[in-house]
Amino acid sequence: MESEEIVSPILAVLAIAVVFAAAIVMFVVELPSGERVRALVYNHTQKAIFVIAATAMVWSLYYSDYVHFTPCELCWYQRIAMYPIAVLLLVTLATRSRLAPRYILAMAGIGLVISIYHYQLELFPDQAQICTGSAVSCTVRFVEEFGFVSIPFMAGCGFLAILILQVAEWRADRWYGDGAPA
Repeated sequence: MESEEIVSPILAVLAIAVVFAAAIVMFVVELPSGERVRALVYNHTQKAIFVIAATAMVWSLYYSDYVHFTPCELCWYQRIAMYPIAVLLLVTLATRSRLAPRYILAMAGIGLVISIYHYQLELFPDQAQICTGSAVSCTVRFVEEFGFVSIPFMAGCGFLAILILQVAEWRADRWYGDGAPA
């Protein structure tokens, strides 16, 4: 059995699970009884987003460099949106700055739009494409887990989870104003 056949289903489940977990966190942050979750979100969201972005970066490199899936043009655009999020958050965490959220939101939003477009191209390959000049067609599905999870789908889950967690952090921040929780 190839390593990709083992890794892809695990990544597919993790991609979906992280979106559900992020959505639950955002819901609980708004509850009056969610003080402990708000404090966790306020203090650790940037770390969680870094883990998501760094994981996406590492596994995209695994697929291209180890499994030898050649990225199409839209895959490259998604990488261009995801990789800086990991680097920006690494710097943010090292400097203990809270200045990155707007940039993260912009890059994740752009990446999500590209992922959605790419995923629907895979579903409906007969439509006109913007990536006809690349070596690999954007409609090629290198991975298809559970009948619907592809690489652009997993990337979209990563971008969506990042967006949800960033919004959850802002909502938690509203509860504290200028003072950080204990």
